[in-house]
Amino acid sequence: MSIIWTIIIGFIAGVIAKLIMPGGRNEPSGFILTTILGIVGAFVATFLGQALGWYAPNEGAGFIAAIVGAVIVLAIYGAIARRG
Repeated sequence: MSIIWTIIIGFIAGVIAKLIMPGGRNEPSGFILTTILGIVGAFVATFLGQALGWYAPNEGAGFIAAIVGAVIVLAIYGAIARRG
């Protein structure tokens, strides 16, 4: 059940991140890429939060942090896609 919950939260975080930071033609789109964007964003937020001491070693990022992480991942993806 944890994996399914992570996918659902990741998808919602990815959709909200796309609404906050809509991109051009080089940005990822579609259900799968939006879900992956949100899941990677949650992992980025968890990693950064644990590195900065905001979260305990076995604690994951919250929903808002997952959205912030997804926006960060989207910005990095957009910067890399524009160069190519």
